[in-house]
Amino acid sequence: MSGFQDLQKEKFLKDIFRNYAGPVFAIRLWNGWEWVSSCGERTVFTVVVETPSALQTLATEPNELTLGEAFIRREIDVEGDLFSVFSLAEYLVSRPRGLRQKLMQFLLRVGMRTKRWFSHGARHSKRRDQASISYHYDQPTPFFRPWLGSTLAYSCAYFRTESDSLDLAQTQKLDLICSKLRLQPLERFLDIGCGWGSLILHAAENYGVRARGITLSQNQAEVAQNRIGDSGVAGRCSVELRDYRDCDHLSGAFEKIASVGMFEHVGLENLPGYFRTVHHLLSPGGTFLNHGIARSALSPVRKDSFIDRYVFPDGKLVTLSEATSAAEVAGFEVRDVENLRGHYELTLRKWVEGLRRSREELLSYVPEVTYRIWLLYMAGSAAAFRRGDIAVYQTLLSRPEQGKCRFPMVREDWYSATKMEQGIEA
Repeated sequence: MSGFQDLQKEKFLKDIFRNYAGPVFAIRLWNGWEWVSSCGERTVFTVVVETPSALQTLATEPNELTLGEAFIRREIDVEGDLFSVFSLAEYLVSRPRGLRQKLMQFLLRVGMRTKRWFSHGARHSKRRDQASISYHYDQPTPFFRPWLGSTLAYSCAYFRTESDSLDLAQTQKLDLICSKLRLQPLERFLDIGCGWGSLILHAAENYGVRARGITLSQNQAEVAQNRIGDSGVAGRCSVELRDYRDCDHLSGAFEKIASVGMFEHVGLENLPGYFRTVHHLLSPGGTFLNHGIARSALSPVRKDSFIDRYVFPDGKLVTLSEATSAAEVAGFEVRDVENLRGHYELTLRKWVEGLRRSREELLSYVPEVTYRIWLLYMAGSAAAFRRGDIAVYQTLLSRPEQGKCRFPMVREDWYSATKMEQGIEA
């Protein structure tokens, strides 16, 4: 009887994966029974199915959300190459759906949106954005340190070679931003969504600017303030808990502004207001560097998003053309756009290595379900960057002063910029 059941399971799985063309994988069930997608070839990864209900999820109702939830509950696990498993997930998610399943997914989405509205208000209201940022970032800081590295920079690094360490690549990213902005001593510099203060500290210490950072995360603001206090630039570096929309009193207050990894939270409907606000904060002739993730115009918007549910509530990516169009309507001139997609895939792979390497330490700060959410999110994002579904762009924008633009004639000027050699009084 057992042999007959095994034959039925094998036929069942062969039918499901008949058209699969990705890396060779195995499925191992809770009772030890195993099936391999292609005999005679090396298995790249193994999907460990711990419960009958998890097998049903794979077979009958796979989508980004149900598969992700099965993973974080440990009903499904992965042995081997975690990054390659996303080719299998893409295959399962893209299979045709029946009317009943489409209806259930629609009702789930409506339920999630209604719950958020009652809990935190309208989408992208200030109160709801505050809650969304806190949901993601307000983990204990010791949870982030082991895998983010000493810079505590939670955004795409910049690798001159693939052998660069994460800390070196993050420092190179901070330098790249400062160089593109052509920061000068005593210029007023604002970092919107400053995280734990990495960029404002780097800019103040190495380029002599008067730097201010704003964030919606209480945890990040406190850590950044402590880091500033321990530095030698406390007199010209500060951070505060503030929404960028609450800066009307700072009209024209900054020669240079950066926004790194915050743009993803703005939302398409708020893009015009976002760029108008930054334009308002810049002095005439000022420069703005917007560093953020955008989706490919050919990549469909995910309707059952694991990231929307468990990582970035309300985070919807826009396309590059939508972003640049909104910037131009607000009065900006686009001076340069650089795609760092490959850099972010490599950054995420290093973060996943750090998460796996530090697993036992991290579990002393957060529950395992939180750890697995972050692990899945990082690995899945690396796969999305590799496919080209998403990319990260550094867009350099200027606010011309009567048509005049304070930019060099050639790009080489940015990359040859030198840090401040002599300190200035704080």
